[in-house]
Amino acid sequence: MSSGIDCTDECVDAFNALKLKHTTPYIIFKITDDFEEIEVLKQGEKGSSYDDFMEELPENACRYAVYDYEFEDDGRKQSKILFVVWAPDSSKIKEKMLYASSKANFKKKLVGIGNEIQATELSEIDEESVKEKVTRV
Repeated sequence: MSSGIDCTDECVDAFNALKLKHTTPYIIFKITDDFEEIEVLKQGEKGSSYDDFMEELPENACRYAVYDYEFEDDGRKQSKILFVVWAPDSSKIKEKMLYASSKANFKKKLVGIGNEIQATELSEIDEESVKEKVTRV
């Protein structure tokens, strides 16, 4: 089921810049207050850490995010683009439902995602958990 909430062209453009040019380590997206569309809320500055990214996730509100996650596996540098659905338990039920029902349509427009992570608390997306998820064979 889709909520009918679509993303702005800026969302796709920002994602493609992250994927192809590595212009930013992460992008945070949100559904607008009028529930009309998904927009870019913030782009991380080049050189921002994973901790900087996690600090951007609000305690009581849902967000989508993409993160250009770089890691070493067997001594080789690699990267995967993570799609994060942040829906903390403390966020409003209507908001969680809108984010859940809009996710598939939004994710389809972001071609090139490596892994999806759904999280309701920070421990589910701490760097150790993420590295474990992306390096699984």
